[in-house]
Amino acid sequence: MKVSVIITVKNEERTIGKLLDSLKAQTIQPDEIIIVDGGSTDKTTQIIRSYEGTLPIKLVVEPGTNISQGRNIAIRMAKGEIIASTDAGVRLVPNWLEAITRPFKEGAVVVSGFFLPDVEGAFETAMGATVLPHLSDIEPRKFLPSSRSVAFLKEAWEKAGGYPEWLDYCEDLIFDFKLRRLYGPFPFVPEAIAYFKPRTNLRDFFIQYYRYARGDGKADLWRLRHAIRYSTYLVLVPLLTLLGLKVHPLWWLGFPVGAALYLRRPYQRLWKMMEGLSLGEKLLACLWVPIIRVTGDVAKMIGYPVGVLWRLRHGRHPW
Repeated sequence: MKVSVIITVKNEERTIGKLLDSLKAQTIQPDEIIIVDGGSTDKTTQIIRSYEGTLPIKLVVEPGTNISQGRNIAIRMAKGEIIASTDAGVRLVPNWLEAITRPFKEGAVVVSGFFLPDVEGAFETAMGATVLPHLSDIEPRKFLPSSRSVAFLKEAWEKAGGYPEWLDYCEDLIFDFKLRRLYGPFPFVPEAIAYFKPRTNLRDFFIQYYRYARGDGKADLWRLRHAIRYSTYLVLVPLLTLLGLKVHPLWWLGFPVGAALYLRRPYQRLWKMMEGLSLGEKLLACLWVPIIRVTGDVAKMIGYPVGVLWRLRHGRHPW
């Protein structure tokens, strides 16, 4: 079967070369690479065109398209029966395409790849440990792949109705849910790795997680998770503070106990990721973890109701 790799980009001049270099280095080559640019104002398209002599690239420029629209455009154009999706901002291991397409020979319809943080220094290491899963965190039958590392039959995309173009973030989760309803759990190929660069500063991270949570609100995702977050910050924390002031200071022991439980998994991941860092960088990374975690929670608590209000105003029925 023919394989089409699809990518959406916008203003990725700093990262697109790394991705295209990793596609050149694949152990098997795709039949085509369709890239949809959403209206870059930097040198992204020029860099992409410089690879046209060495990769089977088809570049489409569609200003104003969101990620879902861009992916759907690319898939409609695709001639391959197998669609392998990835994103700008990643680099692929050399056997990524070979690994993620292998299960189709055995009748697979959708295949989950994996992604790992691609980090440098204390902050990025802490960021990767805090927000991205380790392989040991994954339950293969429940894992929902990011569209930075997933492959599926084009006919499955058609039956699922494509990516949801009304949604600007969390679109790949909704697409995953639709595919799972149709086909059940997906084969998981952990060696099909896309190395993903996490945000490099708190401002960009805050914006990213605000948008993710806004997407959750629009799509009516993860109600319980968001309810627990609001309950923790707006009910439990004030309650423990008040009990410590009015009843007994021992109530404040709930804060370190709660923090230890809340930060346990990020610190376990961090321990595995700190090889190569200096002692000072290791200490700094440890300090960054709770700051990153709280920043992400605040961003989510602001973004989620914005998404809910959008859904109520637009009368969008939950997917």
